[in-house]
Amino acid sequence: MKVFLAALAAVLPAYLLGSVNGAIITSMSLYRRDIRKFGSGNPGLTNFYRVFGKSGALLVIIVDIAKTVGPVMFSGWVFGRLFDMTILGRTLAGFFVMLGHCWPVFYGFKGGKGVLAAGSIIFVLDWRIALVTWGSFIVLTAATRYVSLAAMLGSTLYPISMLIFRIGDWKEFAAALACSLLLIARHQENIRRLIKGEESKLDLHNSRKR
Repeated sequence: MKVFLAALAAVLPAYLLGSVNGAIITSMSLYRRDIRKFGSGNPGLTNFYRVFGKSGALLVIIVDIAKTVGPVMFSGWVFGRLFDMTILGRTLAGFFVMLGHCWPVFYGFKGGKGVLAAGSIIFVLDWRIALVTWGSFIVLTAATRYVSLAAMLGSTLYPISMLIFRIGDWKEFAAALACSLLLIARHQENIRRLIKGEESKLDLHNSRKR
């Protein structure tokens, strides 16, 4: 019962805060437009950047990082104090933050793909994992300008890096693997477009204002 209550206290706030969407909030507050009605319709940072340009993107990043880091650190603290399982608490909460981002209770369960949320989780787990995953993401994005492809590679390296650097045990690895598979599953349409050669590339010099 104690484990169940601790898990509930950790994952419920993680899901609810994960349901907060920085792209929707920023597009509505700064531009009085709903990002879900423009571009690809995806309420994520990449689509926001393509539609509105650099202006406002920083606010999207701040909101999505804060909504992830807060519950992840809290869950790590709870599990660390009660069971000496800080990493498990963080990885478990991270997965539920991603669930909230992908299927947000506040927006009809239609959300983004969890890329920035996943990247934020990795940063608070271990600097070595962050170096591997974010390093590969940045290099591949710069080389190909396919954000979706780079995000999927980075997410794949997340659980692999946990094994390489011996972070946690099978429970932490399972939670990390779940995050990775969730992100890849949310990119099914991108995978199809990549195969067909129809995937949009990121314009690194986009400075559009609306």
